[in-house]
Amino acid sequence: MAKAKRKAKATKAKSKKSKRKVVAKSATRAKARKPQRFVLSHHREEDFDQGLRPYSAYRDLGIAPATNGMVQAHVIRMTKPFTAEEVAIPHYHDVDFQMVYVLKGWFRSEFEGQGAHTFHAGSCWIQPPKIKHTVLGYSDDCELLEIVLPADFDTVTLK
Repeated sequence: MAKAKRKAKATKAKSKKSKRKVVAKSATRAKARKPQRFVLSHHREEDFDQGLRPYSAYRDLGIAPATNGMVQAHVIRMTKPFTAEEVAIPHYHDVDFQMVYVLKGWFRSEFEGQGAHTFHAGSCWIQPPKIKHTVLGYSDDCELLEIVLPADFDTVTLK
């Protein structure tokens, strides 16, 4: 019985120490980052601009300035019908993190080592840093939400 009590006390003490470590790590991480500010973005058609690709329009959600360049978020709307000659160009993004969520329609892409996938409204995926990929098609009404770290990144076209 006494042995069990000692074991329970030791486990409790370990648990307290590990909780302190977690708090200390997140506090250190928070200090290293610049403060973020509150931002909101309401849908307005006039906020869609020509973006990275000539077949799509981008609506910046204002996240980059609010996070001091840590994160970028935008809605991508396909504005032209899919044509392989214009769209199916292998490329990768030099990012730390990239997540895409399908808001409307469908989107098809092929990823190096992962094959081709079709994503429908409600689907989401993470593209690991520098994964080579090619857009294979999309619906005329396709809209995507893309979140990328860092906000400023390069896209490298492959041929």
